[in-house]
Amino acid sequence: MKRDKPFTTGRVAAAKGMAFSKSPVLAVRLPDWRSRVMLFVLFAAFAALGLRALWLQGMSTQFLQKQGKSRYERTLELPATRGKIMDRNGEVLASSLPVKAVWAIPEDVLASPPEKLRELARLLEMPESELRKKLDSDRTFVYLKRQVEMDVIAKIEKLKISGLDTRKEYKRFYPQGEVMTHMVGFTNVEDVGQEGMELAQQKSLVGAVGSRRVIKDRLGRIVEDLGFSREPHDGKDLTLSVDSKLQYIAFTSVKNAVEKFNAQAGGAVVLDVQTGEVLAMANYPSYNPNDRSKLTGEQLRNRVITDTFEPGSTIKPVTVALGLETKRITPNTVFDTSPGRITITGKTIRDTHNYGVRTVGGIIQKSSNIGVVKISQLIPPQEMWEMYTKLGYGQAPRFGFPGPTAGRVRPWKSWKPIEYANMAFGHGLSVSLLQMARSYMIFARNGDIIPLSFVKMDERPVGQQVISPKTAAQVRTMLESVVSPEGTASKAQVPGYRVGGKTGTAEKIVNGHYSRTDNIGYFVGIAPMSKPRFIIAVMVDNPRGALRTGGSVAAPTFADLAANALRAHNIPPDSSVTDIIIPEEPLEESW
Repeated sequence: MKRDKPFTTGRVAAAKGMAFSKSPVLAVRLPDWRSRVMLFVLFAAFAALGLRALWLQGMSTQFLQKQGKSRYERTLELPATRGKIMDRNGEVLASSLPVKAVWAIPEDVLASPPEKLRELARLLEMPESELRKKLDSDRTFVYLKRQVEMDVIAKIEKLKISGLDTRKEYKRFYPQGEVMTHMVGFTNVEDVGQEGMELAQQKSLVGAVGSRRVIKDRLGRIVEDLGFSREPHDGKDLTLSVDSKLQYIAFTSVKNAVEKFNAQAGGAVVLDVQTGEVLAMANYPSYNPNDRSKLTGEQLRNRVITDTFEPGSTIKPVTVALGLETKRITPNTVFDTSPGRITITGKTIRDTHNYGVRTVGGIIQKSSNIGVVKISQLIPPQEMWEMYTKLGYGQAPRFGFPGPTAGRVRPWKSWKPIEYANMAFGHGLSVSLLQMARSYMIFARNGDIIPLSFVKMDERPVGQQVISPKTAAQVRTMLESVVSPEGTASKAQVPGYRVGGKTGTAEKIVNGHYSRTDNIGYFVGIAPMSKPRFIIAVMVDNPRGALRTGGSVAAPTFADLAANALRAHNIPPDSSVTDIIIPEEPLEESW
């Protein structure tokens, strides 16, 4: 058998004593540069790995540690308890109740049995389709529902659904509901104030949230607590100026008036004459802040401070006070209002009746437009404008409450004669009900005006003198006569108490023109007159029916509110008259 030559050659080499390693069969015929290239490549690769290791271990340590911690370490936010809101007597108006937010890891929850998902949807009060829609997400974390009550949370936890967890938070509760809501306001799901004092005092009430570092496993379970990063600090409690009893009285009076006179809306405010504190502020329609699912803009409006209107006859005492203060008139100065109309630059101003010759006191009692216009003709426009400015008309109030309106008073240099005459009896300028009530401070006090406060005061404020105490006393006498059987506000009488005030009726402006069907009736009064304690302003918006004026709709509402407020504060009667007399056809003020 013939063999291959290499094997024969190998044997021959071995037989001749040649080393195996030098066998021709093993001879390397590759070029030397290839081995050098390979050696260089291997060296470069090891050098790159060494540099990378040096970079990761030396230069990028903090970054890698941070990335590593982000995979397992979590920072939990620890919510602070929002401060309570209380009335001036310590009654709780708003408090925070512990609740929980339900969140999920979608992938893990969807792997649960269908019957558990159905029960979860039922407990969360949502359709199962909506629950699955929320879980159909690429995210690793999703909220299913916020602010869930604790009894529901207990039932959810019994389901033992993998990937489902809860987070502690708080829910605001308002014990007095719709009665107090326009004063207190409300918060959103993030515990941020949205209206009222909840919004105005957000920074003080909210406190400071804390945080805690923990280690969690893949299912979101805490396996190690690393301690506090920052401890939470609860918010400060807030004591308001409002009196819950007076607030309920005011709200009930306004609600009854709106329903009785078939009105669109109504409002009332009660001020403390001595301190300037807002003791009550009511609006109707209202809403329940604990359930805002059907909240509308009409319910949300705080008409007492946001809505403006022409003050009408309620401003007539201001015009008279300026005339008395500058000694251009006295309470007994006589003016002839016949024949019940006056023409200025081609425009005619009218009274509802021909009141003939009247003293200044009689002009206020009968609410004569003509009489007030003739008084204003003795006063320079600049002085009237300065008076309005001192009373705060046309200026945004600064009393720490959100949403106040400034109203409108144009510069006096632009006033035309007819415009000045109209402003003297309350047309051509606009104010809010709260601004109007505050301006009556100069009559209820000794001629000075003080700031308003929605927070309980520890000290009495210092007032700004506007008129003299003598002038204030003279106007108070006139205001009391308005409430007599001969005045325009006979329905404002309160049995057993001396009260006073002024009615007002203003036609609303619709499409740039005064409406003959839409109007606002209001009354601003002082009680009791012997030692003023309250200023009460009432507004009835758009009453429908035969009774539409301030004397017919707002005056009786004031009487009801004032009577209950005086009794609630145990203020002794200052009048022996207990049987009030109301004429069959009460005198109406001129519009």
